Amino acid sequence: MTSPAGPSGGPTPEAAATPVRRLRGPRSAQDPARTLAFVESPVQLLNVLEWAHLGAPRRPRRPGERTDGVPRQPGPRDVETEPPDAGEAGDPHGVLVVVLAPHDPMTRGQLRRMAELARDQGHRVQWTEARGGPAAPVQTVGALAGPLRRAHRIVIGDPFSRYVQLLLTITRARELVVVDDGTATMEFVSQLASGERLVRWHRRGERGARDILFAPVSASARRRLTPNDRRNVEIFTSMPVEAPPGVTVTANDFAWTRASFGPPRLTRTTDIVGTNLVETGVVDPEHYLSAVAALAAAHGATRYFAHRRESTDKLRRIATGLGLEVVRPELPLELIARRGPIGRTVLSFPSTVVHTLPLALAGTGVTVAVCDIDPDWLTEHASPRAEGFLSGVTGTAREVRRLPRMPVPARCVAEGTP
Repeated sequence: MTSPAGPSGGPTPEAAATPVRRLRGPRSAQDPARTLAFVESPVQLLNVLEWAHLGAPRRPRRPGERTDGVPRQPGPRDVETEPPDAGEAGDPHGVLVVVLAPHDPMTRGQLRRMAELARDQGHRVQWTEARGGPAAPVQTVGALAGPLRRAHRIVIGDPFSRYVQLLLTITRARELVVVDDGTATMEFVSQLASGERLVRWHRRGERGARDILFAPVSASARRRLTPNDRRNVEIFTSMPVEAPPGVTVTANDFAWTRASFGPPRLTRTTDIVGTNLVETGVVDPEHYLSAVAALAAAHGATRYFAHRRESTDKLRRIATGLGLEVVRPELPLELIARRGPIGRTVLSFPSTVVHTLPLALAGTGVTVAVCDIDPDWLTEHASPRAEGFLSGVTGTAREVRRLPRMPVPARCVAEGTP
């Protein structure tokens, strides 16, 4: 946990510039893996671990391997070297997790720590700088083509990702599994069931030149995600979704998280969970900051758990203007909350955590409460679907307390006055 400036031990700019490490070679993807998992965020990797916990095969731990605690944050040298478990020869039935590394430093830091936890669980992890330069995508896709064609099962976390959609056009796998990447799973299931093209809920309807050029790839990926007599599709989710025809939906109750961490020590205070609704252009920043101030004042909140994509400037205003302790977690919030300490009440705006935290914290006595987004907070650039989607996220949340919408104060927090 760190200050608004970011993690002191996080990835350096030099790490982001590391060349792509191809997956070929005697110790990597030349060794066939029946299951390939592609992840681009810490939450996706967490949910791969939850899915695997239900019965996916794993490599047995070696004697002396670390199996508890939270691992150290690797430095840039770790990026350049082959992970010790990548492509373990003689294990064709295990899960090979391929991390398609993003640019964002906070996301990279959390992914590294999650990768260590995955290795501790006996899975193989391959870190690839998939966005390391203009040639990186071509090199990465070329290196993955063979393993993709040989894999029996493909696990993905973000069906909206263009990278993932491109990889899906190559695979011949007979089993496809989609694990949660948050509330976007709800939109994916809805679009899959209705036959719509795959578009993230917060994007406006206009299609740019890149969308048009990529449309054939996206359409092909969508067909791969539709079950038929040659292919099974499973959705592993903690979200309230209705299974599209032919799709198997498996409930994620965070059994691995609960078995591995906690129960947490509870504080007497209230915590607020941040969102990236401002950064995605959905909510006006001044209205958001005013709502956080009103929530903190009404419920006596003292800490603010930042979303990994929240801007440093916004978090600085929350810390200095509102007097909240801003925490930038080094792992997904479900794990941080389960390890503790955590407030007896956790407040959130409509987001993934209103569905996942009640499951991860089941039996601990923590109350999760959600505050609706007032339509007046939305920006003029917000998607027409934003209001309905956010309302649905709140309305379908189970085991949470509903809070009234926070009135926006006349004064702004820009000068540090809530």
